[in-house]
Amino acid sequence: MSAQPDHTPPPAAPYAPAPGAPAELLAHLRTARRAQTWVPAFERDWAKALDDARHTFSLTPLHEVVRTWQLRVAAAPDVDAFMDSGRDEADFVNLDDLLGARE
Repeated sequence: MSAQPDHTPPPAAPYAPAPGAPAELLAHLRTARRAQTWVPAFERDWAKALDDARHTFSLTPLHEVVRTWQLRVAAAPDVDAFMDSGRDEADFVNLDDLLGARE
């Protein structure tokens, strides 16, 4: 007889943002430099996630939208710095050099 359970435990729940995180994120997006493009995109993503959540009875789609947009906002300064630097790609390796010429 084995001491192991005969079922697998459910996976650990992913990080759930705070209840006010979507509103705070939207307020931040409205004041951002990219507000004209980001606010409508966030609202579109949020509406789709809300519809998905209604059909699946799960908050996961909403949490994923918040996490995705938090990561976008966090990465924006790095993207801006790269774009402002003249997009110097001298340190990058050409994929064709690694894999050889493709047909």
